[in-house]
Amino acid sequence: MFYAEMSRPELAALKESLEREYAGIKAGDLDLDLSRGKPGSTQLNMLTGMLDCISTAEDVRSESGFDYRNYGLLDGVPEAKQMFSELLGIPQQMIIVAGNSSLNLMYDTVVRCMLYGTPGRDGKCVPWIKQGEISFLCPAPGYDRHFAICRSLGIKMINIKMREDGPDMAEVKRIVESDSSVKGIWCCPKYSNPDGVTYSDSVVRDFAALRPAAPDFRIFWDNAYAVHCLYGKDVVLDDIFTECRKNGTEDSVFYFASTSKISFPGSGVAIFAASERNLAQIKPILGVQTIGFDKINQIRHVRYFGSADGIRMHMKNLAGLIRPKFDIVLSALDADLSDTGIAHWTHPHGGYFVSLYLLPGTAKRTYELCGAAGVKLTPAGATYPYGIDPADSNIRIAPTYPSNGELRTAMHVLTVCARLAATEKLLAEGA
Repeated sequence: MFYAEMSRPELAALKESLEREYAGIKAGDLDLDLSRGKPGSTQLNMLTGMLDCISTAEDVRSESGFDYRNYGLLDGVPEAKQMFSELLGIPQQMIIVAGNSSLNLMYDTVVRCMLYGTPGRDGKCVPWIKQGEISFLCPAPGYDRHFAICRSLGIKMINIKMREDGPDMAEVKRIVESDSSVKGIWCCPKYSNPDGVTYSDSVVRDFAALRPAAPDFRIFWDNAYAVHCLYGKDVVLDDIFTECRKNGTEDSVFYFASTSKISFPGSGVAIFAASERNLAQIKPILGVQTIGFDKINQIRHVRYFGSADGIRMHMKNLAGLIRPKFDIVLSALDADLSDTGIAHWTHPHGGYFVSLYLLPGTAKRTYELCGAAGVKLTPAGATYPYGIDPADSNIRIAPTYPSNGELRTAMHVLTVCARLAATEKLLAEGA
């Protein structure tokens, strides 16, 4: 029965029952973690062979004899560039293969724009920091670490509503094409964090067709889950660079990806891709920052996976391991919340998260109750700029880290807490 249809005595009795169950849970002294999209130990063990796939000097040499243990190759080893080019459909000459973290690349890219600017339509590079207050558009719910970059650098954030096929492009177009202080937009275009949305072809085309008021506006295209299909046939994301070339807007895109959810998260490989014009400005600056990234790790990934097809095969195997965890989450939500009327949730085709929408005004209380019961969640509100969810509704569930048994326990705690928070609010509103 929907909670909103219950009488006050029925709600009070339900609340009392849930409080007793919650007290029993707290007595269990749990310590469970659903807070971040971290691989569990079984997932990491799948990659043990990567630890010793390089064992001789010949393993770290190119076909031409270049020794990857030495200095050089600022933009990465050719074999890795080829592998990522095939995997992502990006020309090799547009790719820089870097260190382990795409987040690091994104932060450095924003800081570089702040300090050096980025080529405008007239070729000038005016540092963002010299242009007064600047803003980024932030499709929400979205990735909290994107928002943290803006917050740490004093960049104003503007909420953009996420729809089932991507950001509200009418609103994006209205703001971008009328306000020259808007310098960027964060995008997680495939199996987005946290809703699992893949941008439709029309949304990608709309991005490519933007005519920004700011000549130095950039689309930060964080394709973090490019090969992370969980169920059935993979969803195809239209290629942003191809669409931009049709519109003469190729300079507007900064593209990021990594193997953080493919290989070891702390020892993966990240890539940055951009137009020739952008790279001509970026590479000399990057060359002052570093002589080169970890080429041994780059070639290790090539030797282990062999090719883009090797990565795709690994991801099919990985999906077989992760998919049951998502099934556990979805089954628990369906069993405990489907007949309450206090929640709805996403059914992602891929990616790393399930996005739960609770009775408005109860997400923070649910987070608080879970924490006190020993279940760590990403803080309520984290998926919105400034940590403020206007509806106080969204909670991001990250199923991959705990064991299946721990995940079942954690989900039971979460649904009890969500129901308890809802009864508290409904009774308070009816007082």
